[in-house]
Amino acid sequence: MTARLGPHLKASALVLPLVLFLALFFVWPIIAMLKQSVSDPVVHNTLSQTSAIAAQWNGKAPVPAALQDALVADIRATTDRQEMGAVVRRLNSAKSGFRTLMRKTRRAIRKTDGPINLGEVDKRWNEVAWWHTIAQASSPYTDRYLLAALDYGRDKHNQIVALPEDASANRTILARTFVISLSVMLSCLAIGLPFAMVIASTSGWLRNVLLAAVLLPLWTSLLVRTTAWFIILQNNGLINSALQALGITDQPIPLIFERTGVIIAMTHVLLPFMVLPIYSVLLSMPGNLMQAASSLGAHPIVAFLKVMLPLSARGIASGSLLVFMSSIGYYITPALIGGPSDQMISSVIAFYATESANWGMAGALGLVLLSITLLLYVVYGRLSAEKKGVA
Repeated sequence: MTARLGPHLKASALVLPLVLFLALFFVWPIIAMLKQSVSDPVVHNTLSQTSAIAAQWNGKAPVPAALQDALVADIRATTDRQEMGAVVRRLNSAKSGFRTLMRKTRRAIRKTDGPINLGEVDKRWNEVAWWHTIAQASSPYTDRYLLAALDYGRDKHNQIVALPEDASANRTILARTFVISLSVMLSCLAIGLPFAMVIASTSGWLRNVLLAAVLLPLWTSLLVRTTAWFIILQNNGLINSALQALGITDQPIPLIFERTGVIIAMTHVLLPFMVLPIYSVLLSMPGNLMQAASSLGAHPIVAFLKVMLPLSARGIASGSLLVFMSSIGYYITPALIGGPSDQMISSVIAFYATESANWGMAGALGLVLLSITLLLYVVYGRLSAEKKGVA
């Protein structure tokens, strides 16, 4: 028995560093992102007495006196201005006006050590809506970030409703991301399919040269490739200079800070992910199919549509999914080459994470993007499994 376990233990020891690496740098960040997207402990931790009583409140008027007394006690016990500031920001983000209300209330509470009637401090405390906001924010977990990632929120009756058009544009940016990714996928398909057919029809050193031309972008840094396109696409860059020298255009075509430039640069970067899956499928097919169809009287276009295209459909689907999955998370290329109306959802995630420090929204948008990618990956895995089964 020990002799049998020896090789397995050695194999496990060899794989263990890889497992630890994946757990530390892949699984743990995803779990942390998921936690951030549903975590909302600010009010719960700072206003602990208020949160405990609000959890038992049925949300109906009148507001329990115990809830008001608990809020006064929590505000009085909180001496850290940063903690109270975080609470005020959280409540004010849910209902505008909490900043002035809490400032006025804290000032009144600091003036006395005795009981306080909050309704006399500010009439807004007599309205149930303000207490509803505190009750909704008192839970350590929330769905507000996930809902806001799709431009939804909850009203005063705790029902899910669409946010006003001027409040958020995440769905618009998600739709823009899909449109750009789909455009890049179609561009890669239009270039990659003929190129893959050319590679499959050659042999020897010519095939190696063509394959090297496809793989060459993968050997260069993404930032370097994007910077090169930034130079090429300028008004006095290589493309516009060539077009004007040939007399095709009289003035430069706007390619930089435009969606056209973004699609061109992303197509160049992602083209290998389209060519290689199609090439692998074409390589497994007999090379005389087109000649056989022509000998039977089929026009070359008809032979391609009825013979080559159906047989290479799995490679096309796999390449298309790979390109689409890769492009929806692109950040550097749209940020450098695109304009304000060409930024994708990754730019919004970066804004929430680095500029506004709103990790909850960044995590929620990342979760949405991760869910879409995993769904596409499942489809890609099934197509790959079917392709292996056919082979």
